Amino acid sequence: MKTLHDLHRPLGSLGIDVSPIGLGTVKLGRDQGVKYPNGFTIPDDNEARMLLKQARVLGINLIDTAPAYGRSEERLGPLLRRQRHDWVIVSKVGEEFEAGQSSHDFSAAHTRMSVERSLQRLQTDFIDLVLVHSDGNDLHVLNECDVYRTLAELKQEGKIRGFGFSGKTVEGALLALREGDCAMVTYNLNEQGEKPVLDYAAAHGKGILIKKALASGHVCLSPGVDPVQASFELLFAHPGVAGAIVGTINPLHLAHNVATAAAVIRRQA
Repeated sequence: MKTLHDLHRPLGSLGIDVSPIGLGTVKLGRDQGVKYPNGFTIPDDNEARMLLKQARVLGINLIDTAPAYGRSEERLGPLLRRQRHDWVIVSKVGEEFEAGQSSHDFSAAHTRMSVERSLQRLQTDFIDLVLVHSDGNDLHVLNECDVYRTLAELKQEGKIRGFGFSGKTVEGALLALREGDCAMVTYNLNEQGEKPVLDYAAAHGKGILIKKALASGHVCLSPGVDPVQASFELLFAHPGVAGAIVGTINPLHLAHNVATAAAVIRRQA
């Protein structure tokens, strides 16, 4: 069985090794306002537990969540009980999702409240990486708001091991990487405009996580070409990429993604 156990890679200079595939968990907590081509049913606790167990067997140790993912964090807390040190947990600050609507708050008070709430929900005393969930006004968020300074304080306090930025612009991600540890960027077969961020990270020992690696399931190629394989060949050819977050609740999709990634990475080595 092709797994990722021996293919973990450093997340920048944080001293944390992550699996090249991370499990995105928006589908554990929220089914409104999500941009997937097909509808889905949020899995029950037993299905979620089996999915997490399968991920571990496949060598995945990276899990991505956020306050804006509905009940994702509060469900993961009990599901990961007694497994905390088997996982690298990534969460976010800045975006809330209530009653089908997103809102944003990048103040110091909200940032601190959000991280404390995530610690409680996840039933842990530290989070490995917290990213700013930007509203797209990346430079304003970084230059005019207190969120980044507050995350640096929380890192000093030991409540988070690292911090970074999940934004929408090259300029924002580059600025965020100067002070922070990691950027989460969109990079896939359809969108490669943020490649300069990957280049900067590779040159400066910063971490990169990829979102929308499979274009949220929308990648279409010519017949006979596996879109997952082609996507991973693009991503993992770049030395700046630590991991790609793939949000699936389908065990067959998860196994296929892992086997494909493992084969691609071993070929590229």
